[in-house]
Order: sequence, then C-alpha cells, then structure tokens
Amino acid sequence: MIFMCKKFVIGAAVLATLGTFVFGRDVVSYVKTAGNSVRQAVKSEVPVDFEVDRARKMVEDLVPDIRRCMHVIAEQQVDVETLQSEMQETELAMKQQKDAMFTLRSDLESNETEFVYASRTYSKDDIRSDLAQRFDRYKVATDTVKRNEQILKARQKALDANREKLENMLSAKMDMEVQIEQLEARLKSVQAAETVSNLEIDNSQLTRAKSLIKDLNKQLDVKEKMLDAEGKFTGLIPVDTKVEEKRDVVKQMDEYFKSKSGDRVAVQ
Repeated sequence: MIFMCKKFVIGAAVLATLGTFVFGRDVVSYVKTAGNSVRQAVKSEVPVDFEVDRARKMVEDLVPDIRRCMHVIAEQQVDVETLQSEMQETELAMKQQKDAMFTLRSDLESNETEFVYASRTYSKDDIRSDLAQRFDRYKVATDTVKRNEQILKARQKALDANREKLENMLSAKMDMEVQIEQLEARLKSVQAAETVSNLEIDNSQLTRAKSLIKDLNKQLDVKEKMLDAEGKFTGLIPVDTKVEEKRDVVKQMDEYFKSKSGDRVAVQ
C-alpha cells in the first residue's frame, strides 16, 4: 500500500513538472479546462431517462425535509396555543386581583378602622400592607404579560414563516412532480420517434417475392405460347364448344302419344 502511494505521488509530481514545463504558468488553466471538458463529455453520455429518474429521486428526497418542517410547525403551534392559554389565565387572575385591590382601596378610603374578610379581622395597616403587596405583584404580572405578548407575537411570526415555507415546499414539490411527468411523456414520445426513424425494413424478402411472381408469369406465358404453337389455344372464348340443349320430356311425350294413338292427352 505504501509502495503504491509512493508511485502515485511520484507520478503526480512528474506530471506536474511536465505540465509546468510544457504550459508554463497556464498549466492550471489547462488542467481546469481539460477537467471541465471531461466532465461535460461524461455528462453528455448519461442517458436522459437516467437523468429523469435522478430528478424524481431528488424530489422524493424532499419528503424528509417536508416532514421535519411539519414537525417543527406542529411544535410551534402547540407552544403558541399553550402560551395563549397561560396568558388568558393570567389576565383573568389579574382582573380578579385588580377588583380586589380596588375593594381594599375603598376600605382604606372609608372611615372604618377594622375590616373582616374570611372570618378574620384586619386593621387599616393590614389592608394598606396587603394592598401594597398586591399592587407590586400586579405590576410585575403586567410586565410579564407584556413580555409574553412579545414572545407570543414572535412565535406566531415564526410559525407563519414556517407555514409559508412549508406551503412553498409542497407547491414546489407538486410543480416538480408535474414537470417530471411531462418530461417522461416527452421522453417516451422522443423514444417512439427514434424507434420509428431507426426502424430498418428488410427489402430483400419483398424483392425475392416480386422476382418469383415475375418468373411464374414468364413460365405461364411460355406454356401458353407452346400450346398456341401446337394449335391448342388457351385463354380464349370457347366459341366452338356446343352446349347440349336440355331435353323437354313433356313435349316429347305429347308429340309421341298424339302421333302414335291419336288420343287426346289429358292434361292434369
């Protein structure tokens, strides 16, 4: 193996040196041009039907990408729906907290000194402290809702972009499938035309048949000439042939009995 590698390296070095000696600085350009020519020549020899199958395989290979895109879209859709549900619950809880804060605020503005909630008694200071905590939490919750709205907007934007991407991929896949079907139809049409144009008819059999018919006619002509020469004309209207007339037996009987007995013949 090492010996083969050495031979390959030495051969490459010899070719590089020889190419540089012959073509000078343009050796790289010559190598690229030669490589491109070889590549084009090999590509031109590839059958069209093979290229059509290759195009169909490339379109089929899009299916895994499409399924991955569909999976990502499904996950994003679930995330969006989950976040929307959480935001609705948060907004409902904030509305309840807001109502509670205004209730406590009304208590603070009243002239009462004690307040009873859930069988427990609270002072104004308790109410003020609870209201302050509720208000701070409400403001934090409001900021959280605003951030979630931005996150939801970004997720919906990404979801819409991926949906559009999926639709474009499906549309492109369908268009390419139609184009491949059209290519196959055109290829079959071209192949049929090539088959007809390349069809070679064996005229030798037809020529031999014509020659045989000609020889047979000649033989028959010779036989007729020979018969004519012998006085046996053929192929003419048989003028001399007499046709025997049909016998009228009834008339003959009538004539016979009248002439023999003189009796009247009864005609039934």
